[in-house]
Amino acid sequence: MTRPRCRTRYILVTTLALALTAALVPATSPVPATPAVGHPLTLTAAPGGERWNADLSVVDRDDVNVRRSAAGLRLREARAAGRSHSAVAEGMLLTAPRALTRPATRVRAEITASVPAGATVEAQVRGWRASGWTEWRAATTGAVFDRPVSRVQTRVVLTAPAGGATATVRGVQLTADAAAAVSAATPGRTYRVYATRIGLVGELTANGRTVQPRDHFAALPSRRGLSPLNSGDYTVRVCTTTGSRCEYAPVWDVGPWNTRDDYWNPSAVRENWKNLPQGRPEAQAAYQSGYNGGRDQFGRTVLNPAGIDLADGTFWDGLRLTTNAWVDVAYLWTGGGPRGVVGDGPLNIRTGASTSYPTRGLAARFANVPIQCYVTGQSVAGPYRTTTRWNRLATGQYVSHAYISAVYGGSVPVC
Repeated sequence: MTRPRCRTRYILVTTLALALTAALVPATSPVPATPAVGHPLTLTAAPGGERWNADLSVVDRDDVNVRRSAAGLRLREARAAGRSHSAVAEGMLLTAPRALTRPATRVRAEITASVPAGATVEAQVRGWRASGWTEWRAATTGAVFDRPVSRVQTRVVLTAPAGGATATVRGVQLTADAAAAVSAATPGRTYRVYATRIGLVGELTANGRTVQPRDHFAALPSRRGLSPLNSGDYTVRVCTTTGSRCEYAPVWDVGPWNTRDDYWNPSAVRENWKNLPQGRPEAQAAYQSGYNGGRDQFGRTVLNPAGIDLADGTFWDGLRLTTNAWVDVAYLWTGGGPRGVVGDGPLNIRTGASTSYPTRGLAARFANVPIQCYVTGQSVAGPYRTTTRWNRLATGQYVSHAYISAVYGGSVPVC
């Protein structure tokens, strides 16, 4: 059953001494001061390290609801398109990745912007390492990575009250340096959560995709695991609780219910609801035990315990669900080892190395799938090669290498 959903609603802007916030602030966060309308804001970074300026001049198809004016980067439309229940408009500019001259473990941002009351600006970064991209982190107070990264990508997120004034961003300067490492994340986190169907065909996702009939992607209630348009940098493996069907799907939207609930992360990292157990979505706690008065971060009464939304193709074809259900979700970017990029799909997952074997599910196009090892099987002619190689993703899950566009994160051994 399709229900009204909340994707992204607000972004927090901070300085080292002063935080800016929009009017919609979750109950678990303090409410800091807001500057006067049009007051110039400069967020300063500490000296030292490699510095560069984010290119705000190029707005293209992987950007969402932003435009470049003579004054700077602004929202294109200060309204919540297609979502009458939303209280804010939002936009996002994604810059090209920057190769660092030397690996770094910390990136800080200095934003120069005019921010009216109620509007927000935030610079977020992620880093590339051998196992893939890290999660997105706010950089205005310093994003620290658990291992050195060799490339950094920046995105600038703007919000404004629906119909209200938008911020104008004149510049974003980044500084990359070394910081004390934090504890490495536990690889391959998997939790059982409640899944609901997205529907919403024809509407835009948080990364700018127009939802298609029988589409294949997922939504999580935090931007930290949001993939850029037409990528699977953040991919989930969603399986029925019996394990009979699975789909590997890119995360292309934000929801359900909350937008700052990265519940798969430990308390030290989790953005909000830090007193909840790791792996327990706030919506589930609100619905089942009255947490936060039974409401989400926007004060709405939570009507189901959903921790993931599934697009119609993932819901119906990948998992063959007929109604909302509990599922087992692996947040694959928290794992390690070789990854394969599904270049054409949805791709059938077979129980063995031949098309004569039964299917166990699907791997969506752009999904980044873990590859344990490979075996020799039936020869398949695909869009990238003709090969007898079949990649094992998990026990009893095989895909033809003919449909894998790239492999990264290490060499793949023979099974």
